Amino acid sequence: MGTFEAVNGKVVTARVQHGREVLARRGSMLAYTGDVRFSPVHGGGGGGLGGGLGGMAGRMLAGEQVAMMVAQGQGAVHYGFRGLHVTVVDLDGSGPLQVEADRLMAHDAALQSTLVMVGQQGGLRGAVRNVASGMGLATTQLHGVGSAALLSHGGTFAIPVGGGQTVAVDPQAYVAHLGHVQVDLSASVGWRDAVGRGSGEAVQLRLTGQGTVYVQASEQKV
Repeated sequence: MGTFEAVNGKVVTARVQHGREVLARRGSMLAYTGDVRFSPVHGGGGGGLGGGLGGMAGRMLAGEQVAMMVAQGQGAVHYGFRGLHVTVVDLDGSGPLQVEADRLMAHDAALQSTLVMVGQQGGLRGAVRNVASGMGLATTQLHGVGSAALLSHGGTFAIPVGGGQTVAVDPQAYVAHLGHVQVDLSASVGWRDAVGRGSGEAVQLRLTGQGTVYVQASEQKV
């Protein structure tokens, strides 16, 4: 059984216990029962909480400005954020989950969290492409076995990636992808014309490999 259980389309419940702490975006805790303590995530990482805390602190220091809280103790915590839809994704350890930072609401603290800068995926040209598409300059990558709760407008639908086929996604509708998936960005017009438009008709994400991509039912940003 995963850490997060859906209450409805916009709220999940996390079962917190010793060894199964939860990291969540500040402001997403709605209510809780039991003996649960909440603490802000600071730099330096954290002992028994594995790489999750260190990764979160690293993302904050990198300028993503997504403040996180850790829930510890014994009890149940209800999470939701601004009435957005929540999708729970389970990781079995076979491949990472890569998600836009502002769409990650909560995850098991045991998951290893790293920051993937756009510069590592195409250098300066990649960074320009990302700005042109309206996406952030950094995404979060989670590794290990556990669960994550993602935010979206209108909910998400999952599209399998594999079989040698390419899946094209509007960058504004992209939420995350799971597995061994390669992401490239293509444009039907020149980059100079695309900058500022952020339109899926002009710029598209093209995904290949083996895994799943999660797409929201809207082009609206979180």
